[in-house]
Amino acid sequence: MAAIVQTVAYLGLEARGVEVQVQLIPGLPAFHVVGLGDKAVAESRERVRAAISAMGLALPPKRIVVNLSPADLPKEGSHFDLPIALALLGAMGVIDVEGLADYVVVGELGLDGRIAPSPGVLLAALHAGAEGRGLVCPAAQGSEAAWAGSIEVLAAPDLLALINHFKGHGLLAQPQPGEVEPAGHGPDLAQVKGQEVAKRALEIAAAGGHNLLMVGPPGAGKSLMASCLPGILPPLDAAEALEVSMVQSVAGTLAGGRLTRARPFRSPHHSASMAALTGGGLKVKPGEVSLAHLGVLFLDELPEFQRAVLDSLRQPLEAGVVSVARANAHVTFPARVQLIAAMNPCRCGHLGDASLACARAPRCAADYQAKVSGPLLDRIDLHVEVAAVSAADLVLPPPTEGSAEVAARVAAARAIQTARYAGGPARTNAEADGALLDTVATPDDAGRRLLAQAAEAMRMSARGYTRVLRVARTIADLAGHDAVGRVHVAEALSYRRRAPTA
Repeated sequence: MAAIVQTVAYLGLEARGVEVQVQLIPGLPAFHVVGLGDKAVAESRERVRAAISAMGLALPPKRIVVNLSPADLPKEGSHFDLPIALALLGAMGVIDVEGLADYVVVGELGLDGRIAPSPGVLLAALHAGAEGRGLVCPAAQGSEAAWAGSIEVLAAPDLLALINHFKGHGLLAQPQPGEVEPAGHGPDLAQVKGQEVAKRALEIAAAGGHNLLMVGPPGAGKSLMASCLPGILPPLDAAEALEVSMVQSVAGTLAGGRLTRARPFRSPHHSASMAALTGGGLKVKPGEVSLAHLGVLFLDELPEFQRAVLDSLRQPLEAGVVSVARANAHVTFPARVQLIAAMNPCRCGHLGDASLACARAPRCAADYQAKVSGPLLDRIDLHVEVAAVSAADLVLPPPTEGSAEVAARVAAARAIQTARYAGGPARTNAEADGALLDTVATPDDAGRRLLAQAAEAMRMSARGYTRVLRVARTIADLAGHDAVGRVHVAEALSYRRRAPTA
């Protein structure tokens, strides 16, 4: 007898349909799983055998063949345990095979029959909804699956409860969507003494979604200001929260089905590998740049990262996606991030201070800053020098303006951009490009003349020219101006990195 159960295989943020086909064939007792599965899939035989045995059932003395179709699609993960078990029970006649046809099934089995959580349930639920089916998943992830919309979700704690449901002895209740956590609050900008130029640059970066590089000596407040950024960014809307949750679901970090409106803030250590930053590994998982999707990726001590690792960020910063190519798979993850980077001017960090700088200054500064490639720096919209905090700044009272006041201005600027780009691919000024940017950010005559002169004097690339226009558009939005003027272009140019002289 044969039985078929529907499940999914994950390829990036895409859930592809997979048929679990089980057939009992006369012959010597054996249990085979075929269909290009990884080691976790191969080991499912023992987990399924033990879980069925824990219910007091014995496998039939036949040759059991499990085929995961399509057979040429790579399959990874332990979420195939539950569909294999249900298909096997259907082939044994324990449950009705026809009743399983209306569901997509995912879940890992314990040896005692409990159904354990597995990554990617939200993606499986969205796939099931698109196919017009229900979803069978672990009880711990029922609230996560319920976010997929009006689909039937069977969230079972163990295999026995699921069998009882299909037999009509104990029906499982429909789970409710998890809670929506409000955006949290980190450090406040009121804690930052001085650094008015850097705080202005941070506000512009938040308002337009621009990348920002802060260069300054140790203890100047670069890391503190970066950690203040989530507090002035607008919270995620419903669609963005679902996008972020899909990445977290695949990564297995979506705890308790709770969606959050706070924008992600990721701060990897400078020893991070390329796979950790951009994604990959033996089982392709999203990296830090994808986990920070629609949020902030903070890279402290920028030159200390391996150069190849930093250069791997070029394509994600430009395209908003990261593609991980492997011999047997090509996976794409979203990576629309706002890069905030911080670095010292040189290895000792005290360039410009004769009493503290090393004997190799200024050559050490050139060598240290050369660790970051020019093409990567060209993709950073705002470059700001952060001066050392003086004793006079430290004794001043806290600033009267904190994160709340800055966040209100940022929210107003973001509202202007939301209305401007409604229905289009761009969401913020940092994403505007081509004809769209020419339409919304063309400066007046005085601004055009200034920009042309600056582009020649600063030997600006075409990418740099475009990014100045984007920043100028954001500055105009913060000021509430419809047109981009000369003053907006001038301020945008002040944050642009000057090309080194020959």
